[in-house]
Amino acid sequence: MAKKREVKFLLFSLLVSLFLLPFAIIKRPLKDWIIVYLVSIIGNSLADRYLVTRGFLKYKIRPFPKKFSIHLPFDLFHYPLMLLYYNQWTLNSNLFGILLKVFPFIIPQIVIETIAAKKTNLISWNNGWNWYHSFLSLIVKFYLCRLIIGLIRIKNNRQLSM
Repeated sequence: MAKKREVKFLLFSLLVSLFLLPFAIIKRPLKDWIIVYLVSIIGNSLADRYLVTRGFLKYKIRPFPKKFSIHLPFDLFHYPLMLLYYNQWTLNSNLFGILLKVFPFIIPQIVIETIAAKKTNLISWNNGWNWYHSFLSLIVKFYLCRLIIGLIRIKNNRQLSM
């Protein structure tokens, strides 16, 4: 019974992400948002794969468990969607705004992940991994992606890409 609820939760959250994704990508500057989306998929998938193979994280309930050890909905949809909205919100922010505006995205994610690790079979933390490791890794990934898109804008002479 619990597994059914967990699968329904994952399916519901995936459907919400799929619904919101076009609204996040189809905005000007389209090229920038596609770059953010692709960079976030690549970066998070590599980080997730590393953490899973090192035994820090384990996803007991995931799509295609025989083919993938990572959590595809999170790596391909949830995380990139959060990163898209964060980058759009900080598009014209100063450094202080960029640094502070990450918390409304990171804190709910960490709360949900902590509850999932303690109360469900969706994720297991092993080898000393804890909520603050997830917190720090998400912050680093958010800032790194924001830095990449910022550097791309500087390369484009501070203009929005079209």
